[in-house]
Amino acid sequence: MFHVPNRTRSHTWVTTCAVLVLLSWPVPAATPRAKPEEVGLSSERLHRIGETIQRNIQAGQIASAVTLVARRGRVAHLEAFGQLDVESKRPAATDSLFRIASMSKPVTGVAVLMLLEEGKVRLGDPVSRFIPEFKGLQVSADGAAPTPAKREITVGDLLTHTSGLVSGPANAEIAKTLPGMALLTDTTRPQESLERYLPRIAAFPLSFQPGERYSYSPLAAFDVLGRIVEVASGQTFDRFLKARLFDPLGMTNTSFTNWREQQPRLALIYRRTPAGPERFANQNQLVSDVYFSGGAGLISTAEDYFQFAQMLLDRGRANGRVLLSPTTVDLMIAPHAPDTLPGSTRGGDFGLSVQVMRDPLALGQRVSSGSFGWGGAYGTNFWIDPKEKLVGVLMIQMQGGSAETRRDFQTAVMQAIVESP
Repeated sequence: MFHVPNRTRSHTWVTTCAVLVLLSWPVPAATPRAKPEEVGLSSERLHRIGETIQRNIQAGQIASAVTLVARRGRVAHLEAFGQLDVESKRPAATDSLFRIASMSKPVTGVAVLMLLEEGKVRLGDPVSRFIPEFKGLQVSADGAAPTPAKREITVGDLLTHTSGLVSGPANAEIAKTLPGMALLTDTTRPQESLERYLPRIAAFPLSFQPGERYSYSPLAAFDVLGRIVEVASGQTFDRFLKARLFDPLGMTNTSFTNWREQQPRLALIYRRTPAGPERFANQNQLVSDVYFSGGAGLISTAEDYFQFAQMLLDRGRANGRVLLSPTTVDLMIAPHAPDTLPGSTRGGDFGLSVQVMRDPLALGQRVSSGSFGWGGAYGTNFWIDPKEKLVGVLMIQMQGGSAETRRDFQTAVMQAIVESP
């Protein structure tokens, strides 16, 4: 009988344990690459993306950018431009980190849909089922005397911005005047958990009767959805996203808190001035180590967000796994809040956490009809074009965003398509 010395057996055991530990760690997804011509794009025409972005930088519209274009499931363009920190001249890189602000919302939407598939959440569930304080809400349109809501707000209302919860400019301005409410509008995030903080906003009246109009809720609605995920799943929101989305998709650079360990990779936020980009005063406006904002709290990279977007384009599949059923993806992009609803933008229906561009011309966007996606307050933007089997991701950090840069990027991407999908 062959005898293994104790030293060798010990070494083998240690090696085996080390391998098991490594296998348990999330592995970054290998981003599939392609030469542009392999996926029906023109290399020569894709160069116009860089020319366009450089013009925007020179015009002072943005300080830096990372652009990504993928078609047929493979990345054909990924490039970085400008400086993450203008003062120190720190250059942007393709793996630079960006505060994605409201591009967090579709991630939150997918988390809710995962729980819907498990029967733990329904679109028609009243929010009070998960947060009892939301029972018996009041409505105060434009500061009028509060009256009882005709019905409770639901999970579906929150996902489609039809709840009236701290939504619309007037409502948000009123909220700023109330103790503690400013933290749910546009200033520093609370230093408390979702569980402790969110029940307080139930005392703030809705801006309209639930379901009767569309009015964007910048933070409150999707922050509440984050808490609903916690209650329904039994996990904190950050842990749920990591376990159910980020790890399976290989999104190792996406989280609420990773920016502290990766400061050199983080793009600074700027604001436009006549003299050029000026560093924005409140760099950590929407991020927190304890308040995991489903509306605006995530930090990510272009490649990471591509993994998420491609999963949706592939109708819920990624890396050999089914994260969502195709029927659930169809539900996500159905017109739950059509553009005929008061307050909506003509040509853009709203699905569950994403805008569906039914009439891109009316919206002033250069994408195919049926494309869907969303953007963030600092100019980050993504869209998924099922007709062209294309994903576009734009990462910039300019306070107030840059509609001009987004439109220029879309045009540069779409004119590079030279073959049918």
